[in-house]
Amino acid sequence: MQLIIFGASGATGRLLTQQALEAGHRVTAFVRNPASLQIDHPLLTKLAGDALDESAVQVAVKGHDAVLSTLGAPANKTGTIRSQGTLNIVKAMQHAGIRRLVVQTSLGYGDSKATLRRTPFVFRNIIVPFLLKKGFADHALQETHVRNSGLDWVIVRPGNLTNGPLTENYRHGFAADDNKIHVKVSRADVAHFMLQQIKSHAYLRQTPGISY
Repeated sequence: MQLIIFGASGATGRLLTQQALEAGHRVTAFVRNPASLQIDHPLLTKLAGDALDESAVQVAVKGHDAVLSTLGAPANKTGTIRSQGTLNIVKAMQHAGIRRLVVQTSLGYGDSKATLRRTPFVFRNIIVPFLLKKGFADHALQETHVRNSGLDWVIVRPGNLTNGPLTENYRHGFAADDNKIHVKVSRADVAHFMLQQIKSHAYLRQTPGISY
């Protein structure tokens, strides 16, 4: 397939890009600074651009079969890269007639808020409501744009991200109050799960969590 990945130079995005290339997909990596993506492959095209630039996004998505996004920023930072960037992607896909969208957000808010009960006291009672409040709000708006898009979307909600290895041994689609999950997962496994969603209908228009 011909894929375009937004946020390809981020920690998860790089792994998603690498795995997509290893699977034989043609990949366009949409990044602000192509030099920051230190991957070279005959099936890879690096495209410089800003997801907040609506016209640049509209041009970039044309000709692709599916769109994947790992757009993000430090959760305690202000900004709208998740929500506005995703809205620009949605509009571009609607204009180009592209249907499949896979977006990474996070566990811990909306109908997955119950997962916070499985996290340490300081994290759920101090870090989330105070330090991560703005980042979580932008994620929530991001999900709203995706839900209202009319596209064939999947929102992937990982637990706390780690730099652990690809295991392909993770849980997904669990209930928010499942007391067996550890609320953490490696970025490599998140990338693996996201890549499965470009063709699968198992979680079409759903928000599966992914965790160990």
